[in-house]
Amino acid sequence: MDMIALILTIIGSFNWGLIGLFQFDLVAWLFGGQTSVMSRVIYGIIALAGLWCISFLFRKDFLNGND
Repeated sequence: MDMIALILTIIGSFNWGLIGLFQFDLVAWLFGGQTSVMSRVIYGIIALAGLWCISFLFRKDFLNGND
């Protein structure tokens, strides 16, 4: 679960980078616009992955630098 969440968070940050640098939303382009159901599902999944990754900050093994 951690690896999937991390991959989705990286994809989301890449998309935000494209938006910030080039005003291009890759998710919207791939799935039919920002308001399409599929785009909204993808945005929601990536948001949940980001929330899951917050838990990394509070894990003892993360703070100690151990895998």
